[in-house]
Amino acid sequence: MTPTATATVMTPATPRTHTTPTGGTAAAPALSGLPDVSCPRELSTGDARRLTRVFFERLRSLEEGTREYQYVRNTLIEMNISLVHFAARPFRDRSGGPENEDIVQVGIIGLIKAIDRYDPERNTQFTTLAVPYITGEIKRHFRDTTWAVRVPRRLQELRQLLAQATEELTSVTDHPPTPAELAAFLDLTEDEVRQGLVAANGYSTQSLDAPQESAAAGTRAQSAGGPTRTLVETMGDVDPALEAVEDRHALAPLLADLDERTARILEMRFGQEMTQAEIGAEIGLSQMHVSRVLNRTLGALREGLLRD
Repeated sequence: MTPTATATVMTPATPRTHTTPTGGTAAAPALSGLPDVSCPRELSTGDARRLTRVFFERLRSLEEGTREYQYVRNTLIEMNISLVHFAARPFRDRSGGPENEDIVQVGIIGLIKAIDRYDPERNTQFTTLAVPYITGEIKRHFRDTTWAVRVPRRLQELRQLLAQATEELTSVTDHPPTPAELAAFLDLTEDEVRQGLVAANGYSTQSLDAPQESAAAGTRAQSAGGPTRTLVETMGDVDPALEAVEDRHALAPLLADLDERTARILEMRFGQEMTQAEIGAEIGLSQMHVSRVLNRTLGALREGLLRD
């Protein structure tokens, strides 16, 4: 917790008042003797620590749910907001994370939980309990809300371990570590490492229309004089011709058994896309004869493929 610019002078407070049924005001004895803190958020670090202890002692003597209890509890929250800003600092501007104001709001939830669980009789500083609570709440928020694709918690934690191990090994070996090196470093199997690496892809998403950057130069990859390429333009697609590979492989031995004239007729019809009349004129047969040869040959080839 860092000191703020100003601090409120602590003076003995006048007893707080509340409205009586008759419309007048009466002192609230439960709050008498507490220092008057008009601007809790502007307290210095030292004043906040000292007053936090005083207010916690009084909080224990108040009945939960009363106005006095709420006043003391709310003042404790206001006095320790700077703890939230201190704990949230490492999480600000994290890639794929929420806005900074959202992080602070989540941290305040952790602060409230710490206030409700703190016991002054343990004789420990409140900050010792509060900072882990605040940090834990922020980390839980990142874990539960910032992943583009939800993955098991085990893989989320493994992603963090892999990121740390990758950074350490890269600084030592001067090259990105392999899955085997990561597995040896973390005492894991290579399959576990690969699962973590695949799961890490679910942390954030990228638009298919996003311009791509050159991995080598760190600049957007552009063709010579052309526009920037998008991700969708760099992704492959299914080649329709792949569906015919198996059929062509099975058809090859059947074609090899054909006589020379029949093979030539097939090549002119389907390779050169000639008409039956053009084929007949080329090899000296009638168009009807060519049609019968094609029908007979295609039927035999079809039967051979189905039989195999």
